[in-house]
Amino acid sequence: MSETATVDNRARAPRPDHVPDELVRDIDMYALDGIEQGYHEAWKAIQTPGVPDLVWTPLTGGHWIATRGSVIREIYENPDRFSSQVIFLPKEAGEKYLMVPTRMDPPEHTPYRKLLDSGLNPARIRMVEDAVRQAAIDLIEPLVPHGKCDFARDFATIFPVRVFMAMAGLPLEDVPLLVSLSEDMTRPQGNTPEEVAALLDAANQGFFAYVEPVIRERIGGTGDDLITVMVNGQINGERISHDKAVGLVALLLLGGLDTVVNFLSFFMIYLARHPEKVAEIRDDDLKLRRGVEELFRRFPVVSDARMVAKDQVYNGITLKQGDMVLLPTALSGLDEAENANPWELDWERKNITHATFAAGPHRCAGLHLARLEATVTLQEWIKRIPEFALAPGAQPIYQPGTVVAVHNVPLVWPTA
Repeated sequence: MSETATVDNRARAPRPDHVPDELVRDIDMYALDGIEQGYHEAWKAIQTPGVPDLVWTPLTGGHWIATRGSVIREIYENPDRFSSQVIFLPKEAGEKYLMVPTRMDPPEHTPYRKLLDSGLNPARIRMVEDAVRQAAIDLIEPLVPHGKCDFARDFATIFPVRVFMAMAGLPLEDVPLLVSLSEDMTRPQGNTPEEVAALLDAANQGFFAYVEPVIRERIGGTGDDLITVMVNGQINGERISHDKAVGLVALLLLGGLDTVVNFLSFFMIYLARHPEKVAEIRDDDLKLRRGVEELFRRFPVVSDARMVAKDQVYNGITLKQGDMVLLPTALSGLDEAENANPWELDWERKNITHATFAAGPHRCAGLHLARLEATVTLQEWIKRIPEFALAPGAQPIYQPGTVVAVHNVPLVWPTA
């Protein structure tokens, strides 16, 4: 029997003079080695004892990768040294990304962040809790008598999207278009940086084209939906400019339609494989609510980037202005130096450290909504389906990128 060698036609950037050979690793954020065994497992494989704080890969346009939780957090927290001007990889694609305010640094970023927070702060999120809970119940109850479902397809890809579209005052029939655009931005396909950049740019422009008429319709409006609040908000004492409103609303859509979807699937895969963890929270709602943060620590889904703002020596490694650094948040919560026994999900873990929602000025504005959606999902699911497992032979499918996607999560449970 003959074996055919796999041809690797991925574009590789030349190694810059300031990058030593011993720091080079072949790591592709869009095609992680070992991804079939698990997304977090694939990233964790590079966090071996003695691995440098930063390694460099020639793939995805050529960039650095932070390998330790403390490094990831420090880079997030220091925009004067590590800029958000470009946050997507490859850099050629990131330069096409125009959403606001994620590509801004303080102080320009600050008033836009305040406006975002005005629509997503804890008080406003508490106001929608009943609607969020009802949305979860409406999806779960029809599943119960069937004794099975594909959780990713039948719940995770619907629930947070339905919640967000209601908060934004947008019709559900627009979801397929917006989800397709989100996927092209967070998991773009292509063999070269130029191909990836073209796809991301088209998706970015697709978002802008979608939100443009929505914004014009809601300027001057008095509604309390997210978009009306944003487009009539104040930046430095004046109403936000039209181009910045387009970028801000597009960002809301991108963030609201992809990230929590995949968090939820990771949570349920783990719990389906560990019924003893479900048993711990089945009759202890306080432990459940407190333990949601531990789920976020254990299952980060984002790997975005920062651009080196100026020439510097960081932890003994020479960095040049314009270099890109990828921040795989999976390597923060799973770092033994940050959290003891990090693979173990401990509902009562104290002093949890992670960068799942990033850190510093760009800490995720939607984190309060994400926490509510995760909490409500667990409460309402376990109340109706107290025992569940992965279907025999199930193999979830992971698609890595700026936000990892999870497909094929078949669950089964006993019925009355």
